[in-house]
Parts: sequence; structure tokens; C-alpha cells
Amino acid sequence: MTGAADDDPAGIATYAQAGARFGYTPLWTLFFTFPLMFAVQEMCARIVFVTSKGLMSNIREYSRGLVVPVVILLMMANVVNIAADLLMMADAARLIVPLPQWLLLLLFTLLALCLEIFLSYRSYAKYLKWLTLALLAYIATAIIWPMDWSTALTSTLIPVIIPEKEFAYILLAIFGTTISPYLFFWQAGQEHEEERLRRHRHVADGTDGKLAKEIRKMRIDTWIGMLFSNVVAWFVMLTAAGIIHAGGLGVIHSAADMARILIPAVGNEAGLVFALGIIGVGLLAVPVLAGSTAYAVTEAFGWKEGLNKPWHKAKGFYLIIALATALGLLFSLVGFAPIDLLVASAALNGAIAAPILLVILLVANQKRVMQEWKNRLWSNVGNALAVIGLGAAAMALVLQTLGA
Repeated sequence: MTGAADDDPAGIATYAQAGARFGYTPLWTLFFTFPLMFAVQEMCARIVFVTSKGLMSNIREYSRGLVVPVVILLMMANVVNIAADLLMMADAARLIVPLPQWLLLLLFTLLALCLEIFLSYRSYAKYLKWLTLALLAYIATAIIWPMDWSTALTSTLIPVIIPEKEFAYILLAIFGTTISPYLFFWQAGQEHEEERLRRHRHVADGTDGKLAKEIRKMRIDTWIGMLFSNVVAWFVMLTAAGIIHAGGLGVIHSAADMARILIPAVGNEAGLVFALGIIGVGLLAVPVLAGSTAYAVTEAFGWKEGLNKPWHKAKGFYLIIALATALGLLFSLVGFAPIDLLVASAALNGAIAAPILLVILLVANQKRVMQEWKNRLWSNVGNALAVIGLGAAAMALVLQTLGA
């Protein structure tokens, strides 16, 4: 679910824009983001397994002074991301049902809130898992159209950097929408929920064989989830490159733009399936964004939290979910074009992910807390590269902007 939520409508628009503007050239980025995503998400989940505490709870114990800045940065990024996703879902839905945009925005917001607040965690988790199948629409769309597979493979394996401001932005957007802060807290929160459902606590010193077994299972699960996420992203970029860029069919300003272009180019079925995929994965991503915010805020202040609790037993947790979603709705109604929010969302995620990830990296290297499960060399290298990559992409964009 974490990997699938990464391919939210804002992410799909980013990958589509990259392929439509630069063709097959940016495909190499997904080859690099996969191991970095795995290193990041595995570390977040491992912290929860070993400590039996949420990610923000661990950050609070490490340094209370870091809690408020992390919460503020995360909430800013998530609210803008929710707004961008809602706008793109409404844009895609209007290809199928001719309703006013404001009404569709309201309907999607209410649906996401009702599912997250009033369903039990087990039912909600099943619902989210089924929604991940919507992402297969993008793989199917790419397979329908004849692609230049030789060029695509070469571009995937051989990195090429174009010295342009727009390419620097796309690079930051890809890193920012792939290694996103909300995924850190959702992954950790979800693992915490699953641990509660198993109704046993692990021994943090590593002597309990169950802990080692569960961590092995988590690593396999995380590896599969992150691979799925990057494969889907690769196919979205491939589709935009092979159909839109190669055919000179236009400029992508939102995920729905791609569906509009695909309908006359490939056929009604492919375009509509692509649009339905945007709606499906949006219904997955918006609750994940709001949920990750709620996990972070409630753990920061020591409130009761968890989707496994009914709303009246964790009112603060569900209030934050409702607040984050409502703020996203209000932001989407201001009048921003989807592409404007996409730019803001990608830039915020890219800029915010690096410092938050650095804090988590420090937590995971505490011998006193993590015992034998503290970060090993491969995890430190992978996460350090993620921090450096995010920082370098942000710096490249700044330098390109100053030099323009």
C-alpha cells in the first residue's frame, strides 16, 4: 500500500510530464530511486518493529526540539499534496461524468474521510489493497502501444543529464514525489497497526526469534512494494515518452491531460482506463496522506492514535485526519491550476524529505535504542545517498534558477 500510494495522481502527473517533455531520457531516474526507496522505507519500518513505538514517538525521544519543525514541514507538504491529488482526481472524473469540479472535489473528500474514519482497520486495509490494482492500468496502457523498447532500455541503464532548468526541476520533482515524507510515517504507522493486531510485543534486544522473522518478512514486503511503485512509475513515463513526446501530441499539465491525449491517440478504452486509474489511486493516496499526518501529530503530542481504534476512542487522531483533508480541499478550491500545485507539491516534498530523513537516520543509528538492529553499512549508504540526492536536486534547481 505504501508503494502504491507513492504513485498518487501528483506523482503520475510528474512522471507523465517528464516523459512527455524529455522522452525516454529520464527513465534512468527510476532505476536509481528503487534501491533508495527500499533503504528509506525499510529503515522506518525497522525502527517501529524494534521499539514497538511509532516513528514520531522515536523522534520525540531522540530530541523533543525536532518534533515541532518536523510536524510543521510534514503537514505543509501533505496538505498541498492532498489538494493536488483532489484536483487531478476531479479533472480525471470529468472525463467520465460531466459534473462541476467543486462538486467532484467535495464528493471525493467526503468519500475518503468516511472510509478512513468509519471503517475498521481490517476492512479499510482490504479496501486500500484492492485499490492498488488501479495502478495496473498504466502498465496495460503502455503495452497496447508499440514502444521503442531498445531506446527505453538504454535510457534506463545509462544516465543522461540535460543542463536545463526544466530538467533540474523534473529531477527534483521525481525524487520528491518518489521519496516523499508522508510515506515514511505511513509505512511506520501501518507496521505499528499490524503489530497491534498480532497482539504481541517484540523484544528489542533481538533475542526473540519472532522479531528476526517479522523483520525478514517486512523486508521482503517492502522490497516488493517499492519495486511495484517504481515499475508503475517507469511505465507511466514510458507511455508519455512513447506516445506523447514521440508523436508531438502536446504538453502535459495534469494527469488527466494524459488521459485526454490517449483517447484520440490510442482509443477510448486506454484513455478511460488511465483516467479511472487516476481516480482509484487518488482514493488510495488521499487517506494515506491524511493518515500519515495524523500519525505524526498524535505521536508528537502523546495522544491516542491508530486506525484500529474507533473514532470516539482516538478523537484527536481522527480530528487531524479530517483537518488535513479539509485543508487540502480548501486549498484545491482557491483556484490553482493542477500543474501549479504539482510544482509546489513536488518542490515541497523534495526540499522537506532531506532534513526529515536525516533525523530518522540519526534515530536508526542509536545503539542504545536499536541494539543489534541499528543501521548497518548498506542502510546508512542507501539513506545517505537519498539525502544527498534530494539535496543535490534541490540545489541544482536553485542554481539553475539563479543562473536563468
